[in-house]
Amino acid sequence: MVRAVCFDLMDTVLYDPYREALAAAIRSAAPAARAEIAKHRDPTCWPAFEIGEIDEAEFARRFFREGAEGFSFDLGAFNRVRRAGYRFLPGVREIVASLEGRALRFVASNYPVWVEEVREAFALDVLFEGVYSSHHLGVRKPAREFFDRLMTRIGVGAGECLFVDDRAENCEAAAAIGMRAHVFDGAAGLRARLVGEGLLGA
Repeated sequence: MVRAVCFDLMDTVLYDPYREALAAAIRSAAPAARAEIAKHRDPTCWPAFEIGEIDEAEFARRFFREGAEGFSFDLGAFNRVRRAGYRFLPGVREIVASLEGRALRFVASNYPVWVEEVREAFALDVLFEGVYSSHHLGVRKPAREFFDRLMTRIGVGAGECLFVDDRAENCEAAAAIGMRAHVFDGAAGLRARLVGEGLLGA
């Protein structure tokens, strides 16, 4: 029996405006240099920001590797586009709301301190019994420790939880500790899975 449903947040419950925000934030000396952006990015700064090892200002400062000439990161532009871009994915808010009284509902997301802004803006504490992100747990999916810490926080056994995420590798990691898992590909598929689990009526 499923007692709890744990939802990823970005691109599962809410649209993630990260790509648009990046496009607004990245400045380069020449348009042709944009093809070189990936080569000059520091791949460690986003994971470090998501688990709270660095703050927002340090994330922006470290976005490009040391010595990357002709590139800059406009944090103000990034945040303006990011904040304007969040929205519920079609049909998902209604599904989460319909689970009230049928199962506990939790956010289980990789996301930095911005999760607190989103939490307030979208009244997540009304929709969910708890909101847990990598920022709170200090570790990112798909690491097993993320799920171990999540289970401790929510107080429900892994076998009684359904984990919903748009990334297959995160679902595989959840399944590896005994959770049921659903790879999110839209509201229709999620509703069908919840009906199959006996949480919603057909």
